[in-house]
Formats: sequence, structure tokens, C-alpha cells
Amino acid sequence: MLSTLSERLGGIFERLSSRGRLTESDVNDVAREVRVALLEADVNLAVAKDFVAKIKERAAGADVLASLTPAQSVVKIVYDELVLLMGGAQARLQFSDAPPSVIMLVGLQGSGKTTQAAKLGLRLKEQGRRSLLVAADVYRPAAIEQLRSLGKQIDLAVYGEAGADPVRTATDAVAEARRIGISTVVIDTAGRLQVDDEMMRELERIKAAVSPKEILFVADAMTGQQASAVAKEFDRRLGISGVILTKMDGDARGGAALSIYAQTGAPIKFVGVGEKVAALEAFHPDRLASRILGMGDVLTLIEKTQSVYSLEQAKTLEQKLRKNDFTLDDFLDQLRQVRKLGSMSDLVKMIPGMSKALPKDLEIDENDVRRVEAIICSMTRSERRRPEILNGSRRRRIALGSGTQVSEVNRIIKQFESSRQMMKQLGSKRPRFPFGGLVS
Repeated sequence: MLSTLSERLGGIFERLSSRGRLTESDVNDVAREVRVALLEADVNLAVAKDFVAKIKERAAGADVLASLTPAQSVVKIVYDELVLLMGGAQARLQFSDAPPSVIMLVGLQGSGKTTQAAKLGLRLKEQGRRSLLVAADVYRPAAIEQLRSLGKQIDLAVYGEAGADPVRTATDAVAEARRIGISTVVIDTAGRLQVDDEMMRELERIKAAVSPKEILFVADAMTGQQASAVAKEFDRRLGISGVILTKMDGDARGGAALSIYAQTGAPIKFVGVGEKVAALEAFHPDRLASRILGMGDVLTLIEKTQSVYSLEQAKTLEQKLRKNDFTLDDFLDQLRQVRKLGSMSDLVKMIPGMSKALPKDLEIDENDVRRVEAIICSMTRSERRRPEILNGSRRRRIALGSGTQVSEVNRIIKQFESSRQMMKQLGSKRPRFPFGGLVS
């Protein structure tokens, strides 16, 4: 995500780092290159021009020109302006004083509204808010069945039936939620391949009928600045209150994320980061700006870790480390927990400094992770607990059982022993990354 923009900006700042002082000519060069980087990322032209003008004005200040660390000063300016460009701060969902709170999802066909409805329902459920999912898209084949299937996965009720009037469906769903005491209603509306008046009139009627507290525009991040143009039209007709950007885990150039708030005034509230129902994250402008500039994203990494690893598990693991009782069974469990967090390559890049220290095209092969798992699973329970008993014949059997080479088995065992010795030395210092060094 946003890798091209990150690389271009990183190159600009790297060149600045060799300068003792900045001149106005340097500032002009930086402004020009930042503008090119934004346009290559498919940022709206007017947004890019305004952004660069602000950068240029602040970078030309006497305090920056006289600074002994001009690169750091300019990075700070760009960071601050990126945060403001994307909304300034995290925007949270708003709820009605009298339930149910109605959240209406709108957008073009194919943007992922149905999936986002389920993702949002699950996120609210995890926060203690029970939701009723409403299938108001009666035109797309199998849309209602898709929402029902997703609702079944996350144990949430779905209201709607094929051929029904969308406005009546939404109205009746809100009445039903009020009757049975459900706090939130999430409405999946119909889309079109492009904005048309018929679709907008239907959405306006639904809005008038159910008075939604939130109207969230769902946009595909892969569409770049086109998403902001479409959002602008939806905002004009409906008054959107926020945005959900989907496919942010893909090869998004960044145009939508960097243009949509400036174009509509509607903040990005959530981003879809995968196909699984749980893959929806709150949007933090400061964290994305930090990642764009190669500064990592420790807070998101911590939140991801806490989502799959409890305090009790951490305490148990710490006790094992202190007693030097960390086994290959424990490592296998750690490995499986880490895989739940997402792409290993993306996780590594959340650590400050790692995106600059590692090769730009770094991709940790998930097949390597699977091979490590296969090797450990091919061991007996006693071998996992006491790897020192692994002689030559046992290692050949493990290699055969896991479909790997004996050399790979030897490497995993050697790295595990080295890591265990290191953890023994650090045991009294509450180590945080006990699984480090075993996957390469």
C-alpha cells in the first residue's frame, strides 16, 4: 500500500539529508518533486497543488532555512500536512441518543458495501453493540444471500427479502430493531456501475425514511482520485458523514486516501485491510502519514498483537522464558498467532526504521513460514520438548515427513537453540519478541 509514494518521498528527504542548509532553490525543488510524487500517486490535481503550496510556504520559513537539520524539518512539515490532509485526527462513529442508531452504507457497485456491512456489524458487536444487518440491495443477484451468509458467520441477524421495496425494507428493519431492542441498524444499499439519478433518488428516499445517524460512503482505494470525485457527488446529494476505504491492503497508490477528505470534508473512518470479516480497522491519519514517510506504525502493531494475544498468554509465556522452558510447541503456537495478524512483510514495516533498513522489494515468503510449521509438526511431542535428542536419523525422518531437506531442519533447530539462549539471558527484562529470528 502506498509504496510508490513512500519511495518517492523517501528519496527526496534522503537527498536533503546531505545539505547543511536549505536555500529557496532547494525548497522549490522539493515542492516540485513532492507535487510529482503526489500526482503519480493519483492524488487530485487541485488537492496536490494546495498541499504543495502549504509545504512550500512553511519550508521557506526562516527557521527551516537556518536549521542545521533541514531534512528533518521538512519531513516534520510534510508529516504535519499529510495528517491534516487526511482529516487531522481519528473520526469516530456517532450514535443516536435514542436507539437504534442507523448507519447507511452507500457507494458504487463493486466497492464492497455488502462485505463492509458485515465487517462493521462484527466490529460493533465486539464493542458490545448488537446490530441488525439490512439487505436493501434488491437488484444485485445473490446480494441478500451474501449478506445472510456473512451474518451467519458472525452471528448477526439479517433483515430483507428478494423483490421487496428497498425503502420499505429499511423502514421495517428499523422498526423491528426498535421492537426487539437492537442498538444499531446497518443498511446495505444498492449501487450502480456509475452514479445515476435513479439510484440517488432511491437513496434519498431511504435517508428520508430512516433518518440515519451516519451515511458512510464505501470506496475502493484502488480507484484513486476517481473515488474522491464520486464521493463528492454522493456528498452533494446525500451529505455523507464519513468514508470506508476498501482494499487498502492491496496496491493502492494513495490517491483516494489523500484526496477524499479535501474534496468532501467527510473523514475516512475505517479501512478494509483484507477479505476476512474481521479485516476492518479504524483509520488514523497520523499513523498512515507515519507509514508513508517510512517511520513505522507501532501503535497499530500493538493493537494487532493484543487482538490475538491475551495478557494471560503473555504472562504464561514470560514464566516459560524465565525458567528457560520455551519449547518448539510454544514456538509453533507463537507462529500461528503471528500469522493471524496478516502479512509478515507488512508487520515488519510497521517497526520504525525497518522500511528504510530493509530492501524496498522485501517480501517474506509465506511458504517459508509454512515450511517451518511443517517441520515442527513432523516432530514427536518429546522431540518438540527436548530438541537435543534430535539425532541424524530423527532429522532425516522429520525432513521426509515435512517435505523439506535435512539442511532446513538443521537450520531451524540451530536458530531455535540460539534464540532460546538469547531469551534466557533476556528473561529478566520481559522480552517482547520471543519468536524473532526463526523465519528467514
